[in-house]
Amino acid sequence: MMRTPLAHALLALALAAAGGAAQATNYSKSVLNGARDDIKATYKIEKDGCNKLAGNAKDVCVEEAKGHEKIALAWLDYNYSGSTSDQAKLNEAIYEARYEVAKERCDDLAGQPKDVCQREATTARDKAKADAKANQKIMEAQDDAAVAKMKADYKLAAERCDTLAGERKDVCVASAKARYHEKW
Repeated sequence: MMRTPLAHALLALALAAAGGAAQATNYSKSVLNGARDDIKATYKIEKDGCNKLAGNAKDVCVEEAKGHEKIALAWLDYNYSGSTSDQAKLNEAIYEARYEVAKERCDDLAGQPKDVCQREATTARDKAKADAKANQKIMEAQDDAAVAKMKADYKLAAERCDTLAGERKDVCVASAKARYHEKW
């Protein structure tokens, strides 16, 4: 199996993003497309490196290369947009790639050990999927709580501004709206 430094770096970035650590990056569509081309070229190199292997080792190597590509592309999209839907796609790419590799490794076994191996792979994927779903709900709840807190802070600031008059009140209200992201 061939792992390039780029693949290691992209995998590490994807895993970091799974924890919700990424934010949208401002770069152009041409940079995005260039990065996609680099990821696809890296995939081709990794996949070609699998040709020196035989049997199931080659199949595992190819699945790992596919997984690296899917994770890297999902990471790129999430890093570009920062959206929660792209984060969910990234998390899905990670656990699905792990599942596909684990499932392929089970092909080295036969009979009941193979069945157990496949059930373990499925269970690990299902647990990761459930964790991702729970984390998504937690993030949504945290976002809702942050919005509620900001609205409460704005309401208090606006009440403080009501004690002022004239230009001082106008400045206070404008400042509160800017600080707490209230619409004009």
